[in-house]
Amino acid sequence: MSKTITNIYKRSSKDLYEELKDKRIRCMICERRCVLNPGSRGVCRNYMNINGELVHIGYGVVSAVESRPIEIKPFFHYWPNSTALTFSGYGCNFYCPWCQNHFLSFSDPPIESKRISPEDLVREAVINGDEGLNASFNEPATLYDYMLDLFELGRRHGLYVSLTTNGYYTLSSLKKLIETGADGWSIDIKGCPKMRRAIASIDHEIIFRNARYILDNNGHVEMVYLVVTNTNDFKECVEWIIDQHLKYLGSHTPIHINRYYPANYWREPPTPIERLISIAEYARKNGLEYVYIGNVGDPEYETTRCPRCGKILVRRRWYRVTYFNLDREGETYRCPRCGYKINIKGRYVSYK
Repeated sequence: MSKTITNIYKRSSKDLYEELKDKRIRCMICERRCVLNPGSRGVCRNYMNINGELVHIGYGVVSAVESRPIEIKPFFHYWPNSTALTFSGYGCNFYCPWCQNHFLSFSDPPIESKRISPEDLVREAVINGDEGLNASFNEPATLYDYMLDLFELGRRHGLYVSLTTNGYYTLSSLKKLIETGADGWSIDIKGCPKMRRAIASIDHEIIFRNARYILDNNGHVEMVYLVVTNTNDFKECVEWIIDQHLKYLGSHTPIHINRYYPANYWREPPTPIERLISIAEYARKNGLEYVYIGNVGDPEYETTRCPRCGKILVRRRWYRVTYFNLDREGETYRCPRCGYKINIKGRYVSYK
């Protein structure tokens, strides 16, 4: 490997991979745990075995940078009405056939392209007046080493750091991310163990395990269930997802029941609105306090009400907060009518 190449790649720390025989290694960033022969890449296409070491060849190869409302991630209970400098890379570790961002997720990182340093990204966020950073669009695990450096730097500059992710990390890599200050996690629920048409090779329970670990370490979690027609919308799958949510995360963790639209090479029709409403009602009936229906453009489905007295607390429209009525005591938000504690983390940004 030439000096030029090694200078633009980043070697991962030894605790992110296991050394095997004949210079083979096992990547320990995500639960795919790819075994890499010398010169080969993992499923995500961003990590390579170079001379028996795990190397992040996608480090700093950023596909998009854009200041966006945090509600679009979606986060409804994390830094309400703020904006985050959103960034992405290339590749994925799941390759969902209905991926909206397949032009990024199904592409290898163009490793000869210009790389954006963590310092440049943080500087742009500060200049923009963004409150935070968010890794999104494609799966953030592809930028893992980059995020470690970026998030630590962002925290030092007073930015919150968050991810929109499939959540399929090993516990050891998850721990390192949390230690950098990553405390906002929007985690996608792809399906359930009985799925067979797509995403059948992963352990769906791992994302709930990881979400619980994040909560136990003072992080904020919102789960996102994209209901894909004739794929993960059948009765047993819905019941399994809601059961796991309650078992691992309890009733206070928000869940977004989102509408699917045909994308990439998945051509099932859009999720019927009636099915989304039915799933949301089932979730509420089983005790979930914050249930939203997304990707339908109806503010009524995106409104936060007090779980105890029903008072409207937050209204949203087109990913912006249009009404916010909560009492705040330090870091705690409460319903102004009945005093019930509302699960919101971070400061409400009233001036945007």
